[in-house]
Amino acid sequence: MTIAAGTRFGAYEIFAPLGAGGMGEVYRARDPRLDREVAIKVLPADYAQDADRLKRFEQEARATSALNHPNILTVYDFGTHEGNPYLVMELLEGEELRAQLNEGALPIKRVIEYAQQIAAGLSAAHEKGIVHRDLKPENLFVTKDGRVKILDFGLAKLKPSKHEVDSEAETMKPLTNPGVIMGTVGYMSPEQVRGQEADHRSDIFSFGIILHEMLSGQRTFAGDSMVELMNAILKDEPAELSETNAKISPALDKIVRRCLEKKPEMRFHSASDLGFALSTLTTPSGSRLETATALPALTESLPVNKAGLVGNARLAWIAAAVLLLGLLLALPFAVKYLRLSPPAAPVAARFTIAAPEKATAILGPELSPDGRMLVFAAFIEGRYSLWLRPLGSLTAQPLPGTEGVSGSPFWSPDSRSLVFAAGSELKKLDLAGGAPQTLCKLPTGPSATFGGTWNRDGVILFFDLTGIYRIPATGGEPTLALRSNQGAFYRWPAFLPDGRHFLVRRSPTQGTAEIHLAALDSQETMRLLAADSQARYASGHLLFARAGALLAAPFDAGSLKLTGEPFVVVDKVRVAGDPYRGHFSVSDNGSLAYDPNALADNQQLTWVDRAGKPLGTVGPPGEYDYPRLAPDGKRVAVVRRDPQTRTWDIYVIDLARGAGSRLTFDPGDDRSPVWSPDGSRIAWQSNRDGAFQIYQKLASGVGPEELLRKEDVSISPGSWSADGRFLLYTQNDPKTGPDLWVLPLAGDRQPSLFLQTPFIEGMGRFSPDGRWIAYISNEQGRYEVFVQTFPASGGKWQISTTGGAHPWWRSDGKELYYLSADRKLMVVEVKPGGSFEALAPRALFDLAPVRALGDASSYAVTAAGDRFLFVTAREEAASLQFTVVTNWAAEAKK
Repeated sequence: MTIAAGTRFGAYEIFAPLGAGGMGEVYRARDPRLDREVAIKVLPADYAQDADRLKRFEQEARATSALNHPNILTVYDFGTHEGNPYLVMELLEGEELRAQLNEGALPIKRVIEYAQQIAAGLSAAHEKGIVHRDLKPENLFVTKDGRVKILDFGLAKLKPSKHEVDSEAETMKPLTNPGVIMGTVGYMSPEQVRGQEADHRSDIFSFGIILHEMLSGQRTFAGDSMVELMNAILKDEPAELSETNAKISPALDKIVRRCLEKKPEMRFHSASDLGFALSTLTTPSGSRLETATALPALTESLPVNKAGLVGNARLAWIAAAVLLLGLLLALPFAVKYLRLSPPAAPVAARFTIAAPEKATAILGPELSPDGRMLVFAAFIEGRYSLWLRPLGSLTAQPLPGTEGVSGSPFWSPDSRSLVFAAGSELKKLDLAGGAPQTLCKLPTGPSATFGGTWNRDGVILFFDLTGIYRIPATGGEPTLALRSNQGAFYRWPAFLPDGRHFLVRRSPTQGTAEIHLAALDSQETMRLLAADSQARYASGHLLFARAGALLAAPFDAGSLKLTGEPFVVVDKVRVAGDPYRGHFSVSDNGSLAYDPNALADNQQLTWVDRAGKPLGTVGPPGEYDYPRLAPDGKRVAVVRRDPQTRTWDIYVIDLARGAGSRLTFDPGDDRSPVWSPDGSRIAWQSNRDGAFQIYQKLASGVGPEELLRKEDVSISPGSWSADGRFLLYTQNDPKTGPDLWVLPLAGDRQPSLFLQTPFIEGMGRFSPDGRWIAYISNEQGRYEVFVQTFPASGGKWQISTTGGAHPWWRSDGKELYYLSADRKLMVVEVKPGGSFEALAPRALFDLAPVRALGDASSYAVTAAGDRFLFVTAREEAASLQFTVVTNWAAEAKK
C-alpha cells in the first residue's frame, strides 16, 4: 500500500512517505485544523485482518495516548480510514539511537544526557502503570536538538482498567506460542526470557543493556543463536566497562551493574530512583565525570622506558601536578600573610530597558529561566506584539508572528520557546526559528489577562474564568486541572521546582486575595499568604506584590513551607488588570525584572473627544475603575482603591467642582456602580457577606443601604432600564457560567432569566427606549457584541465583527459604542424605526495614544456621545521602561 502525496487521509493531507516496516507505513502529513505537520502510521487493510498485528497497533495507540511527556512520542489521534487503522503522531526530525551506536561508543557526557532523558520517560510511563517491554536502540529516537523520545509501545503492558480483570490477557500471548517472542531477544530481561510476568523492573534491565552498549560500543550480551543469546542474558555478566573505556567512573559503572542485576528485586526500585542516581554523576556544567578520571587515565597512558622509569613527558606532568598541589596548599597562608584579597562576592547590578521606538504602552516583563533574555509586549500602531531583548544586547527585536498577543507570555523551562495567547488560540513559538504553532483553542475565547506556566515534564497550565487548565506542551485538548468555584477564582499558576506542585492566586468573592499551594493531581489547595498579585518562586523565596511594593518571603521548595517573614525587595512595582497582575518576573540565576510604575497614584480620569484628543482630567490621581456618568451628566460614580486596605469603594464626583464623596464604607469590595434613570440612586455589587450581591443607596449618600438581590453565587448589575422598572444583571451559574437576568424593581421582585447558553454572556445594557439589550458573548470562540430584543422574542444581531466588549448606547439610541479586540473605540450607527438596523462598525480612535487602561469597563459616554471619560495612565508616571536587577536576593537583604 502506498498513499500518494496530496491524498486526503481522514482529516489529514499526506505529503510524502517516511518509511515502512512490519507494523505498517509512516507518512509525513499536515493537520489543517491546527496547521501543523504530523507523522501518520498506517496499518494497511490486509494487515488489519491479522488479529495480532491489529491488537499490537491498537495497543500502541492506547498506551502512548495515555502518556504526556517530552521524552515519549506524542500521539495526537487514532482512527480508521477506508478500512486502514492509523495513528497520528508528532513529527520528529533526527535519527534512531541505533544510527549513533553503529559508529561505536558515545561520549560519556552524551550517554548521561541520553540516559537521564530515557529514565525520565520511563518514569512517566511507569507512573501510569505502563511497562514498555520492548526497549531497544531502534525504539529510541534522538531529535536534532538532542532530545530522546521513546517510541513504539506496541508490546506495552497496561495497568488493568476498571472494566478489565487483567490487561495481560489482552496484551501478551504466551511465550510458548510458536514464533511469538514478547520483545527483542538481545534486550530482554531474564524474566522475559523465562516467559514470566514482566513489570517495570524489566524495562530497567533493558535500559541497563542500552546504557552498557552506549558506553562500550559493543553488544552487551552475545550469542551465535537465539538460544545462546537467551542463555547469556540468564547466566553471563557483561564485559567490564573499564576494559573498554578507562574514563568511565566507578559510580557510573555501579549504576549500569545495578540495572543489570539478574534478580528484579536487586535492581533500582523505580525509574525515578535510577534518574536520581544518574543526576548525581555530573555538575550543571556537565564536566565533573571527565575531570574526576582525567589524571589517572592520563598517567596510565604515558610511556615508560626500558628501565621502568617514567619518560620525560610523564616526568613533566608529575612535576606540574606537584607544583599545582604545592600552590593549593600554600594558598591559605598566602592569603593570611601576604594579605591577598579573597574573591569578592557577586554584587547586584541594576539597569533599565526602554520601550521600542513608537511604542505607546508596554506590558511585562518576562525573564527567561536561564536569565539571559527578556520578553515583553509592546503596543505599536494599534496592536500588541512580543519583543525579545537578550540581556547582553543593547536593543530589543520584534518576534514575527506574535501580533495581537494578549495577556502575559511565559517561557519553556529550557528557555528555548515561548507560549502566548493571540485571538482565541494558545500558541508556541520556538526561538530557534519558524512560525508560531497553535497548541489549542482557548476554552472561553480571547483573554486579555491570560497567563501560564510550563514544567520540565512537558505540562502547561494556563487560566481563564473557569479555572486552571492543563495541556501537553505538544498541544491538545485542554482539561481542567483546578476548577474555580462559587467562592473563589483561581488564576496565575506558577510551577514549583518539583514540577508537580504549583502556586496559584486565589481571588475570593469575599475578603483579600491569597497565594495558595496546589498540585496537579488534586482539587485541594492550601493557603500560604495574602497578596495583591501572582507569586513566583526563585532563589528560595516567593516573590509577590502587596500594597504597591514587591516582597519576598523565604520558602523551602522541598517541604513546601514558608520559613520566614516577607521583606521588601522593591518599593514600587506595577500591579494592574482584572484579575490583578504584578508586572515582574524572576529567573533561576537570581535576576529580577519589573515595571517600577506603581499604580497607587498613577491613574487619572480623563476626558477625550470623538477624535481621541484629551480634553482634561477629573478628580485627583488614584487607582480607578468603572466610571459611570449620571443621567444628567453632572456627576460620575467611580470605583477607587484604598492604597492602605487595598479594597475598592464607590465615590461620587461632582464634575463642576471636581470634588468627590465616598458612597460605601464596608470592609468588602464594592464595584460596578449603576445609576437609576432619574439619577437619585446607585446600585452596585459588594462581597461584604460572601459572594458578590447587589445593593442600592441614595446617590447623595444619605440613609441606609438596601440589599436588592442575594444569590448563592456572584451577581453584578449591568444596566437600569430608562423607565426604572428593571435592573439587568449578570449571574455566574456553576454549570453555564455568566448568564443575563432581569430583576423587576416593583412588586415581588422575582427575577426572570433573559439569556442562558453554554457560553458566557455579560455586560448587558438596555437601549434608551428599552426595546433592545446589547451584550457580549463568546459563542463564536471570542467575545463579540450582540443586540437582542427585550423581552427576548428571537431577534438577534451581531454588532462587532473582529472581537468586541463593553458596549454603551448613546442617550437617543442612534449610536452604539464598544471596544474592539485591538483596543480601538468603535461606533455603530443605529437606524431609528420599528425594527433594529445597524450599519457597519467604524473606529473613532485608538486607545493607546490617550493611555487608556481599562479592560474592565473603564470608560463612560456622555448623553450626546461627544465626549468619553476613560481611566488613563498619568503622563508623568508612565516612563515606559523596565528595571533589571542581578543578584536581587543579596541586594534585598542588605
